[in-house]
Amino acid sequence: MPFLKLGLCNPIVQAIEELGYTTPTPIQKQAIPIIISGKDLIATAQTGTGKTAAFVLPLLTLFNKERCLRGKRIRALILTPTRELAVQVAANIAEYSRYLNLSSMAVYGGVDSEPQQQRLIKGIDILVATPGRLLDLAHQRALHFDELEVLVLDEADRMVDMDFGDDIKKIIERLPADRQNLLFSATVNNGVRIFADYFSASKMGRPAVEISISPKATTAPNIYQWLITIDKDTKSALLSHLINEQKWDQALIFIEKKHSAAKLVAQLAKRGIEADAIHGDKSQAMREKILADFKSGKLKYLIATGVAARGIDIGELSRVVNYDLPFKPEEYIHRIGRTGRAGASGEAISFVAMGDFKNLCAIESRLNHIINRKEIEGFPVRKVVPVSILNYVRKSKSKSKSKSKSKR
Repeated sequence: MPFLKLGLCNPIVQAIEELGYTTPTPIQKQAIPIIISGKDLIATAQTGTGKTAAFVLPLLTLFNKERCLRGKRIRALILTPTRELAVQVAANIAEYSRYLNLSSMAVYGGVDSEPQQQRLIKGIDILVATPGRLLDLAHQRALHFDELEVLVLDEADRMVDMDFGDDIKKIIERLPADRQNLLFSATVNNGVRIFADYFSASKMGRPAVEISISPKATTAPNIYQWLITIDKDTKSALLSHLINEQKWDQALIFIEKKHSAAKLVAQLAKRGIEADAIHGDKSQAMREKILADFKSGKLKYLIATGVAARGIDIGELSRVVNYDLPFKPEEYIHRIGRTGRAGASGEAISFVAMGDFKNLCAIESRLNHIINRKEIEGFPVRKVVPVSILNYVRKSKSKSKSKSKSKR
């Protein structure tokens, strides 16, 4: 089915065809007509399936009509959990709307708010924002919500993970009740359901349409996943070995701690491998430059903490490396979703130490399959990681504490 048959206007179809979009993805096929019809929507689809275009394209079609926009007003608000994602979504909007007379921008923390306030004075059709900076601007009366038509909550599960619940509630309380609500998420949990309840509280009798694309598939089938069991003190040597021996063209390497990211950059440099790192302590300008270098290919190896898990969108990213295995299965899914996007093939490699065994079992239980293990010559393991338990269920902290008390 071509994009034109989904109800999109000709200027948008022309723009996306020039960007190489030929056939809508499953989430786009289902979501676009629903949004154009004006209905509320709760959509679930795995990372890398085209969710951004699924809500941006119909919004642009709805707004492609003459309207006098008042100062400090916005027509659509797109909330994202991270600065990087806000920048990426705003860039997508600019590309898709190149033949439309519509305004858009992103507001986020870590930079001076004055330029953002100046741009808002004339009004903006589509505003992409992180929750904290949006509330700051609202408190300063730099923008008003009385003419808002559409609210989009992007990456809702990540919002939950980052404890944005209170901020989201405060924002929604400021918005007009008569609006269209759109929620997009890679997974649905209790926190996401609470956000959905916020949406529907003022819409009695008008429940949102819910769609879920491949709910049983948690990762794209075109991502080849494999792992290496390793001792913690040989991780950096193994990473250097793989980069050199397998001649990796590019890699996004995830690590848990900020200081560990800087340490790994230094360790790779000693072995002649140039890498850089992004994390929350770096300035926004520095993070944007590093990401731009990585996207252009100037920087081959990027080490990132969770701050970048959903803010990097590179169509042909070859591989993702979990240098540190994440604690939550959802985080694993989001991380490896940075590769294998838009139907391209990708590779996801995980380093697994003895202390990661429970996390590995939880991840594999979520995937419903065992991740293929490989051995690398020259890297014997002293602390052997047991064979995975596919039906492993992590014990809750409360239960674990009660059992330990009873033993005492």
